[in-house]
Amino acid sequence: MSVSKDDVKHIAKLARLKLNDEEIESYTGNLNDILKYIDKLNELELDDVEPLSHPVENTNVFREDELKESTTTDEALKNAPDRTDQYFRVPKVISQSNN
Repeated sequence: MSVSKDDVKHIAKLARLKLNDEEIESYTGNLNDILKYIDKLNELELDDVEPLSHPVENTNVFREDELKESTTTDEALKNAPDRTDQYFRVPKVISQSNN
């Protein structure tokens, strides 16, 4: 199977793309190269190959979900450079000017 210039024009129309003649020529060659590569892959014997959900086999690397005490407000704020009561204090970033 190969892609013609008319096929590329039709695909471009469906995708609402405006392609010039040079781009149509380029895309025709690129799509035909992709199809040749797919044909080459189809020649492989894959009957005994198990499908993969991911190319790298990983096991669960997450820690166990264990119930723990929450961090207290004082613990969370102990290294804060500036605080007000139980809140972090940060510089004002919104001004009220109408610039």
